[in-house]
Amino acid sequence: MTETINPSQKVLASVDKLWEEEIEFLQTIARFPSTIEYEGSLQLYLKNFFQNELQMDVETVDVDEKEISSLPGYSPSEWSYAGRPVVVAKAPRNSRESEGSSLLFQGHVDVVSPEPKHKWSVDPWGAQRIGDRLYGRGVLDMKSGVAAMIYAYKAIREAGYEPASDFSIKTVIEEEATGNGTLAAANAGHLADAVLIPEPFGQCPSTAQLGSIWLRIHIDTSSNLQSDQTGVGANAIEKAQSVIEALQSYREYVNRDEQKPPEFAHMEEPIDVEVGTMHSGDFASNIPVEATLEVRSAVYPGKDPAEGKQDLIDWILDKTKDDEWLREHPPAFESFGFHAEGMVMPEEDPLFAKLDEAHELVTGKQCGRQAIPVTTDARYYGLYYDTPVTCYGPSGAKMHEPDEWVDLESVKNVTKVYADFLIRWCGIYKKEGES
Repeated sequence: MTETINPSQKVLASVDKLWEEEIEFLQTIARFPSTIEYEGSLQLYLKNFFQNELQMDVETVDVDEKEISSLPGYSPSEWSYAGRPVVVAKAPRNSRESEGSSLLFQGHVDVVSPEPKHKWSVDPWGAQRIGDRLYGRGVLDMKSGVAAMIYAYKAIREAGYEPASDFSIKTVIEEEATGNGTLAAANAGHLADAVLIPEPFGQCPSTAQLGSIWLRIHIDTSSNLQSDQTGVGANAIEKAQSVIEALQSYREYVNRDEQKPPEFAHMEEPIDVEVGTMHSGDFASNIPVEATLEVRSAVYPGKDPAEGKQDLIDWILDKTKDDEWLREHPPAFESFGFHAEGMVMPEEDPLFAKLDEAHELVTGKQCGRQAIPVTTDARYYGLYYDTPVTCYGPSGAKMHEPDEWVDLESVKNVTKVYADFLIRWCGIYKKEGES
């Protein structure tokens, strides 16, 4: 007697069959040095892969900053958008009536800088496989997730099926600094009934996330120097230290228990307030007269980013007023990059129930929930397009650090979960000519 294999079993077996190919694909895309402003080559590669390997219908969306600058969720960018489009690939549809709901898998292809490269024990662009891990910049955040969502669909095709309702894959740019790629594509109408984003948070769906703001702080002490005197001016680096101390005290304040919303109450320090870069001075024997700090601060859901920025500015001005020079010559503040709201998603949405089912089928374990102390592009769908969305992706470590790595077994699990979720959400049908 022949045992009947259900479609899900057949698709999961297809993931296993394609596994080594998926790893090679991940290594290929990880070797593109796709830092912000340099995503174009990888996007072209993916566009061709979608068209030629998966026979998908592909569109590209160029980010028009003038068009999106008045939209909710826009963040001011300092990079040219020429030659770095968003890529949207759609599964082919026949004349069948849709049997399920539409679905979008989305991942970002931009990665942060690998510097300092000399701190890596491997080539940051080498995508080196060591045991059950893959090392390299962006392999965790989030090219492994991109590979998983693409190969989830490829496994369905290889098993002889197609989605029974609209399904698309979107690869976006500039998630690490603004999110404007997602905003532009959503504004162009590339939406769905649900969105999954494979951000690498350990195979546990996110239900809340923080917002993020970037602020540039300028200190200029040149007006204090006299043309006929030397060594009497205020030192911009020393004045910057007072600003850094103010930032540290602000971090302590916003992380007090009474400040935390319920979703983040269990975290000791959910709000990160950090100086990311500092530029000052050019010679050991010169008094530095300029210092610029680039600062990132998280904000809680429900907090307007503009209000968050003003709170931070007011705090700095208040805490540095004991310094006579800074009181008379306050820093200048400049907004750039992230101007992102936080978000809470309702767990009652069917998206979570079906994701739970897929996760349990693949892993044999129940799926938890988590609030994540970062911002992601999920906010656009949940806040501005009334679309159920969550982040669910692989596991690993050293995200945004030297020797970033991803656990390959978790990538395989995520691929299977995405494939099974697609079946549950969209439905599938057998392609013509398949037995």
